[in-house]
Amino acid sequence: MTVAVLSVGSNMGDRLGHLKSTVDGLPVVAVSPVYQTAPWGVTDQDDFLNAVLVVAADDVDEWGWLRRAHELENAAGRVRDRRWGPRTLDVDIVTVSGVTSDDPRLELPHPRAHERAFVLVPWLAVRPDAELPGHGRVRDLVAALPAAEVDGVRLREDLTLEAV
Repeated sequence: MTVAVLSVGSNMGDRLGHLKSTVDGLPVVAVSPVYQTAPWGVTDQDDFLNAVLVVAADDVDEWGWLRRAHELENAAGRVRDRRWGPRTLDVDIVTVSGVTSDDPRLELPHPRAHERAFVLVPWLAVRPDAELPGHGRVRDLVAALPAAEVDGVRLREDLTLEAV
């Protein structure tokens, strides 16, 4: 069985609906609360809704998770015309149990996850004992980030994602 940690985000259209499509379309074992964050990289766009999903399956390897992520993004109308630009759905594979990869199509663990509060804060909420391979405990990574960046990951108590 492979277990993967996925970071999902949306800042276009039905943002919550796009996140829910990932929960409905994957074998989810845990889902974080929903958070709202300012855009990263390209800042002249709407805020994102973000969450982290823990998924597991017997018959899916890291490439299978990538394929499923792309299928969900495509179903949501994702267009890849601007790096870090607005998107209906972004599904990033953060880790896959026991797998490391330096393949440019799928770097594992995700090469910038340790720097991104919008990944780490939701992950910590769903898995307080989580570790990012090669970087350490997620709790320690969050503590090492600038306070303003962590504070910018705002819990949306009015929004929920639930695995069915």
